[in-house]
Amino acid sequence: MSESQLEAVSGEARELLVDLVETPSVSGEEGPCARKLADFFEEHGREVWIDEVGNVHAPGDDGVLLTSHIDTVPGDIPVRIESTESGDELWGRGSVDAKGPLAAMAIVAVRTGASFLGVVGEEVDSRGSRHAVTVRESAPDTLINGEPSGWNGITLGYRGLLGGTYVATSESGHSSRPENNAIQDAIDWWSAVEAEFEPDEWVPVFERVTPKPTEFDGGISRDGLSVEATMEVQLRVPPEYTVDEVREIADGHLDGGTVHWYDRVEPVMMSPRTSVARAFRAAIRGCDGEPRLLRKTGTSDMNVFADHWDCPMVTYGPGDSDLDHAPDEHLELDEYDRSVQVLETATQRLLEEA
Repeated sequence: MSESQLEAVSGEARELLVDLVETPSVSGEEGPCARKLADFFEEHGREVWIDEVGNVHAPGDDGVLLTSHIDTVPGDIPVRIESTESGDELWGRGSVDAKGPLAAMAIVAVRTGASFLGVVGEEVDSRGSRHAVTVRESAPDTLINGEPSGWNGITLGYRGLLGGTYVATSESGHSSRPENNAIQDAIDWWSAVEAEFEPDEWVPVFERVTPKPTEFDGGISRDGLSVEATMEVQLRVPPEYTVDEVREIADGHLDGGTVHWYDRVEPVMMSPRTSVARAFRAAIRGCDGEPRLLRKTGTSDMNVFADHWDCPMVTYGPGDSDLDHAPDEHLELDEYDRSVQVLETATQRLLEEA
């Protein structure tokens, strides 16, 4: 970066953000970025360690646990500062999802003494959060998960996820025969699942079950004796359902194939009247903002934490989530600064109340 660009990242909070964004951490390769985080806490005299799966733990006051994920999706976006009429922007993979929230959580953990957890693998299988809930002795009093919500947004809910692999096999035969082959069985099953969850057009996306095939492979087997079909599928699950209820409905339409359900994450919806939601509303108003209560149609580590820990939680962080995974991912630095202020105010209030 040029000297003029470096001026835009002056201050510890911005310097940490740029340091993390400049350190690639695609899922499965989070080690160098995790080390940067650990070094930051060591420099501030905090106990810190990296566990066997790569999570960064900096225990502190468990009145609040601040957590976000270290990994990013692939994508090479040159790290740079661009000046616009509305202010400076930091461009780079992960600037929004989720190194902006991650850096904010780390800064505020140091300033307030709150506990901190940086997790790996959120973009793939949430292996970091799944591991963390098994090794911690108890739940925190409050959890704040870091994902982009905008500096004045508070995310209260996420849909769940059911993922599986459908497999069907049929005897090979001439294509003129009327009997279904495995490919038709797969198509018929998925069509029935989609029809089962066909929404009323007035139902918000968050409240729908959204079926989505993500991969398909089919054709004659190598030995030429059968027709095979394999399909990877995902269903997003709203709080109206449990994952098991959606699985039972989907299984009920099987005829000629089987499904191995390998990924399940329960939906989560938190009340806007919890202590942590109130603290954020007050902190946002204190920065002259109007709080926005959000429900996200995807899934995050908050789902995993909520499934294991009975404590109030929200998701919060700077950035426009429409830029998640995008080729133009960038974060407004003024928004980042304001989110750090909001997060610090809310965290301090919660620690004083604990």
